[in-house]
Amino acid sequence: MENGSKLQTNKRNSRRKPSWLKRKIPAGAAYRELNTLLDKSGITTVCREARCPNLGECYSRGTATFMILGAICTRACRFCAVTNGEPLPPDAEEPHTIARACSQMKLSYAVVTSVTRDDLSDGGSAQFAATISAIRDAVPRIGIEVLIPDFQGDSTALDTVLSASPDVLNHNIETVPRLYTKVRPGADYSRSLGVFSYAAQKYKGALKSGLMLGLGEQSDEVLNVLTDLLNAGVSRLTLGQYLMPSQSQLPVAEYITPDAFDKWRDTALSLGFSAVASGPFVRSSYHAESLVNIPESKICF
Repeated sequence: MENGSKLQTNKRNSRRKPSWLKRKIPAGAAYRELNTLLDKSGITTVCREARCPNLGECYSRGTATFMILGAICTRACRFCAVTNGEPLPPDAEEPHTIARACSQMKLSYAVVTSVTRDDLSDGGSAQFAATISAIRDAVPRIGIEVLIPDFQGDSTALDTVLSASPDVLNHNIETVPRLYTKVRPGADYSRSLGVFSYAAQKYKGALKSGLMLGLGEQSDEVLNVLTDLLNAGVSRLTLGQYLMPSQSQLPVAEYITPDAFDKWRDTALSLGFSAVASGPFVRSSYHAESLVNIPESKICF
């Protein structure tokens, strides 16, 4: 792709989804069974709270991304449907509840994320560590990926999570620096990169990040972000289409074509990423197990 050129897009009205973003939502017996289990356990999933378009597919596969520390976020990112406000105190039983669910769901790989908790002195890092430990106690051979907030750049909080040794440390860079004040007003691009730079010095697991495309970014800006991530130690990458989860969030600026996502996948692999998931419906935890334990070669989906 030429630097400075616009991303390949669908030129239709951004309020009308193109054909490749229309699909049936699976909702069979497996979906209902998992939905019931999660409801009875009182477990929050980012799938539901963020209105993920893959919820039906993932629930039907018997998987979900657990969201700890409640369902209320202290930030108000303009792309996200998660409720913003004043959260409740952390639930001390939550790690064990999640661990029991992992066992009941017979998971071989679990993904745990959280709302951002700037109200907590440790940013919720202790709850992440406790959840990792509880899951490992319940399902000893399970793989664990954590999708963490930036902890406001607090290295002590990051050390707390790293000390629990997750298999994958994921933190989404989300978009290009120019769009941060518009898309992520409570976040900082350099601070997010710093999460990886710091972790890379003392962590032996895989580092992973993701971007949304379709917010108005330019190709050269995306290339610069990919280079920054690689230089910070990130080896796993997800690229997906931003979709407006409700009328309260930012509108879609561009619909990126499937062919363009394929080209971005090839570009990212050629730059040096070891595993890339790139496509309109790709999200940071979508088929997350597929990006783990992969030979350092051209593996992608």
